[in-house]
Amino acid sequence: MITESDMDEIFQALAHETRRAILDLLRNEPGLPVGKLASHFDVSRIAIIQHLRVLEQADLIISEKDGRSRRLYINAVPIQRIYDRWTDLFSGHFASRLTSIKQAAEGAARTGGNHEQ
Repeated sequence: MITESDMDEIFQALAHETRRAILDLLRNEPGLPVGKLASHFDVSRIAIIQHLRVLEQADLIISEKDGRSRRLYINAVPIQRIYDRWTDLFSGHFASRLTSIKQAAEGAARTGGNHEQ
């Protein structure tokens, strides 16, 4: 179960454009070294490291020592937990509503095409 405090950290981490861009890069290139990641941005390496700390604190990235460098990986589990929190509660309701809408649309399509006179 995800706590309110966990969600606050995750949303705070995701609120910044640079941190979202970091996550996009790590999704596309797992294991990216910190130096190579920093080269994608027009800010100091120190600024990138501060962004990485926020992401690590929210558990959105995992870093792994590789000799003298650190390799970074995205951890999508916290985002999935937030997704599950609301979809678990509401998905059944909306799935049933969508099924009703689909059935109504299909029924209208079957009977609507035969009204020519």
